[in-house]
Amino acid sequence: MLVKDMPSNLENYLKDLRDVGKPLVISKLVNLSDLSREEMQTFGSVWPGIEVARRREIIERLVELAEDNFELDYMEIFRLCLRDGDGQVRAKAVEGLSECEEHYLLDPLISLLLGDLEDSVRAAAAAALGTFAMLAEFGELKANDAEKVEKALLTAFNNKKEQMDVRCRALESISMMSRPQVEAMIRKAYQSDDLELRASALCAMGRTCNSDWLSILLQELSSPSAQLRFEAARACAELEADDAVPRLIELTRDDDAQVRLAAVEALGRIGGNEAKQALQECRDGSDDAMSEAAEDALDEMKFWENPFAI
Repeated sequence: MLVKDMPSNLENYLKDLRDVGKPLVISKLVNLSDLSREEMQTFGSVWPGIEVARRREIIERLVELAEDNFELDYMEIFRLCLRDGDGQVRAKAVEGLSECEEHYLLDPLISLLLGDLEDSVRAAAAAALGTFAMLAEFGELKANDAEKVEKALLTAFNNKKEQMDVRCRALESISMMSRPQVEAMIRKAYQSDDLELRASALCAMGRTCNSDWLSILLQELSSPSAQLRFEAARACAELEADDAVPRLIELTRDDDAQVRLAAVEALGRIGGNEAKQALQECRDGSDDAMSEAAEDALDEMKFWENPFAI
């Protein structure tokens, strides 16, 4: 269990954070985890006065720490930072909340998606709404809330004046909702001349969990574009497509490092003896990044073979 070493006066600690002449001590940011209501009031009064570059550094580190350690809770700080005056801080705050399922976030995220002036914030909000799209698909959102999510994502995607990154994230999020128009949206995006939109369509195909897309994904595993090969590999992982294993094994020797890593992760998700043998070879190879990724994939495969062994 993590133990906070909070100074007796939170303002003193925040004063240290505010002093750009002092280096940011990452290990001490644990002190900002799980602040009480009173502590959050103090934090909220001091935070806007911290220099913007420092705020960016702090929020980025908090997101990284929360991703690495589930015991750390910065949710209230991220929630407060949704209203920060700096777009980079807001975008990072949304990222930190991207897996949060609390319904109180729904309206703020929709407002950011449809109204924020910063492209990066709107894109982050579109991605974060994917969590609520998934909840809607599983029947865990009220009907009117599910309708709000669908309407917001459709509005963002169908806005031809919107930045492509925002439209792509909206497509990927809404793909988790079984709606009649979604399949047509994905197909149209895949047929686009825009590489980013085509890549997003492949990602969306995987998120639908619909194996009808598999023939396209298998074809794109051999695409001349590394970006499309990468997204196709990840989508095959989502679909747990056994048919993709031979080609994914080939992709573990791809010229592009990110494609190789995506192939390794996909093999771990799909499993099977052929995939296991390929991962063992990657683990024993000379590429450190591939070796580490293969070890993680083998661990995941082992877990799913016998999840109760833990």
